[in-house]
Amino acid sequence: MKDAGLQFPCPYTVKAMGRNDSTFPTYVTRLLEPHTGPIAPTQITSKSSRNQRYLSVSVTIQAHSRAQLDAIYQDLTDDPAVLMRL
Repeated sequence: MKDAGLQFPCPYTVKAMGRNDSTFPTYVTRLLEPHTGPIAPTQITSKSSRNQRYLSVSVTIQAHSRAQLDAIYQDLTDDPAVLMRL
């Protein structure tokens, strides 16, 4: 299936930013897993902001549809701990 330059299924990286807390990567993973199934630690990377106040978490998933991605981004948008999503 093709959608806006994506051909599903395909690898896709979801990014979320929140306060720099050691539990934030796990928190983001738990938000995504209802849509993706189990996420392995090797699929997750994180990086602190220059001033160490924020943490960016990137999770590479296997995307299966635009609807799946829309649902993921809606959950990230609705969650108050997620300050920004990309």
